[in-house]
Amino acid sequence: MIHSFYLFFYTLFFPFILGTARLFSPLSPKLLTFFKVRKGTIDELEKKITHLSNSAFRVWIHASSVGEFEQARPIIAALKEKRPDIIFFVSFLSVSGYDARKNFPDAAAVFYLPIDTQANAKKLITLLKPDILLLMRYDFWPNHLLTAQKYGTKLILAAAVLQENAPYFKPVLKGFYKSIFHLFDQIYTVSSKDSIAFRKIFMCRQTETAGDPRFDQVLMRSKNHGRIDHLKPFFEHKTVLVAGSIWEKDSTILLDAWQELKVIPSLILVPHQVHPEHMECLYHDLQNRSLRFVKVSAINGAFDPEREVLVIDQTGYLVELYSIASIAYVGGGFGVNVHNTLEPAVYGIPVMFGPRYHNSPEAEGLVAEGGATVIHDEATLTAALNTLINNTTERNRRGKIAETFVKERTGATTKIAESIMSLLS
Repeated sequence: MIHSFYLFFYTLFFPFILGTARLFSPLSPKLLTFFKVRKGTIDELEKKITHLSNSAFRVWIHASSVGEFEQARPIIAALKEKRPDIIFFVSFLSVSGYDARKNFPDAAAVFYLPIDTQANAKKLITLLKPDILLLMRYDFWPNHLLTAQKYGTKLILAAAVLQENAPYFKPVLKGFYKSIFHLFDQIYTVSSKDSIAFRKIFMCRQTETAGDPRFDQVLMRSKNHGRIDHLKPFFEHKTVLVAGSIWEKDSTILLDAWQELKVIPSLILVPHQVHPEHMECLYHDLQNRSLRFVKVSAINGAFDPEREVLVIDQTGYLVELYSIASIAYVGGGFGVNVHNTLEPAVYGIPVMFGPRYHNSPEAEGLVAEGGATVIHDEATLTAALNTLINNTTERNRRGKIAETFVKERTGATTKIAESIMSLLS
């Protein structure tokens, strides 16, 4: 078989790699947490699912973290609508992903993916008995994939991408990943470019372009506004700038620019993290600038958006807040990478973010088509805001581009869900 050499080599040497990681885990908080949260995973899982029917179809979804799981959510919803009796299991690699979705209501169980040993993989697969393993985007663990295939599980890779700088193309790793990709019964890519790479470079004929389910997810979520119903009256008929998922660098540049504007829009600040220490830093900065602000947790009828900044000090608001925005600033672009740019774009508003966005294909696409503006410093942000605030026609034009960018790329969910249904039947 095409994968025999590379995967045999992985199986042979993985125990040594694992042993080394365990040995040095006391020196690394991340490694220590990785091992700690996985203690007793399979035993706990068994208690949760032993009562489940063996006759129902079972679909196991694995996601590295919460971002990848968001790509799976519309697929789960579509499958549930077609077959309400399907049993779903959800696994995560990351702590943040698990913590964010551990109470996901449509799953019979949400759990950490056990360490990728042959023994763990066998225990997990014989316990779950999945008909389908839907792996979102990446995070390939060979022993789990091989064991699932051995027990008759159909393997589907969805929202797959092959970025030019990805490790898949490195000479040492190319053969290994080719072996991995050939384990899948079906591969659904985000773009035709990715499909061509899978077929030509990795000889994966089972590849088809479906698109990114995240576009379906943001469109689906954009219909929900209940969380902000009490805020809408404050911002009616006003120009509103929502700064979402912002870090300290974002807030510094944003506030510097905002204070320089001749026509000042209402401002809503949504920090990426609402931990007390991060919030205190933001409050201190606002106070030093002599800016009045109100926390959403303490808002009342006296709040004046023309004189006060609204600070979101609770989670769960951001996606819906974009629905009352005229302009969106998305944070992260002055750090590792920009955060979710589709969430504001779906509402038909222009988007802005910092220069580090090249790991986000959708951010690149928005920039290329004119629905988003890249900010490099305070001066470029001030200029961009002045244009969008003072020129309503231009603001609407860019917003329409952003909205069209999202809506033209929906439909991946239907294609993937129909494929899964055909395999189940």
